[in-house]
Amino acid sequence: MGSEVAAIAQDTSQFLFAAVPVMNWNDELSPWKSPAVWGKQGFGGNPMGTLRFLTEQVVPTLKRQFNLPEDVKIIPGGYSLVGLFALWVSTQTNLFYGIAAASPSVWFPRWMEFEQQHPVQTQHVYLNLGDREERTKNPVMAAVDDNICTLYSKLIERGTDCTLEWNCGGHFKEANLRTARAFQWVVEK
Repeated sequence: MGSEVAAIAQDTSQFLFAAVPVMNWNDELSPWKSPAVWGKQGFGGNPMGTLRFLTEQVVPTLKRQFNLPEDVKIIPGGYSLVGLFALWVSTQTNLFYGIAAASPSVWFPRWMEFEQQHPVQTQHVYLNLGDREERTKNPVMAAVDDNICTLYSKLIERGTDCTLEWNCGGHFKEANLRTARAFQWVVEK
């Protein structure tokens, strides 16, 4: 995470980066219950507690502790399942200025249908994906390419300031730099 923050700092003059730990990613960041798509651990679908923790504790504490203005740009984001969680939280509240979704898990079962019924509410969305991510033997995860293109198109149709960047390689290539670019793009908006 240090290299990610250093990369953001190269091109962004002022920002506060807050990392929020979770105990179980598959439970606390997944939008709803779903069986495992790789390995043995399924998804618990308990994101509301994480969202409440962000909105009721993390954001107010950071505003107080750092004397931040009330209209400070709050940008949730991250990589993979965290990127999907950031997109999901923006379907639940309009509190956030933008979303930095690097290689988000938009392959997640029923995500695309859900987002159409509960659209992303933020006005600035950065998406990126590796150009080899769809090349997986897992049929659920292979939908990531089509899904991110569809999501991008829908966001643009709704008037969202959105970009989709393609990166060379698979899902795990340069995750920290790809995430840093996502945050840089939204911060500079």
